[in-house]
Amino acid sequence: MAKKFKDLVAKMPVEHQRRAKKRTAIMLAEMALQDLRKAQNVTQEAVANALAIRQASVSELERREDTHLSTLRKYIEAIGGQLDVVARFPDFSVRLNQFDGEKANNRDGSKYLTDSGAHPEF
Repeated sequence: MAKKFKDLVAKMPVEHQRRAKKRTAIMLAEMALQDLRKAQNVTQEAVANALAIRQASVSELERREDTHLSTLRKYIEAIGGQLDVVARFPDFSVRLNQFDGEKANNRDGSKYLTDSGAHPEF
């Protein structure tokens, strides 16, 4: 009889479990488009239908190293996500809103800077 993965993990030494969890988090933090689509259980055909393009075009898109932000946003939305563009600097990060049509950067309508002049963290 097949064993459940969670039961196998539970038998691992705690240190091995910790390292495996850390490696998993790293892998999930950085994914190629194809891997992200597969993790969402979405087929290339479904993405193609949502974007009104051919399945072969989805395959090409997933292999590109450079693409338009608008194309990437549509792809991410087709697999059920939302694209945010964030510029990170040593002392602050800022979400760029010119690519999504929003008027204000922060969800509450406030400007980039707080009253004290500090940049909010994203």
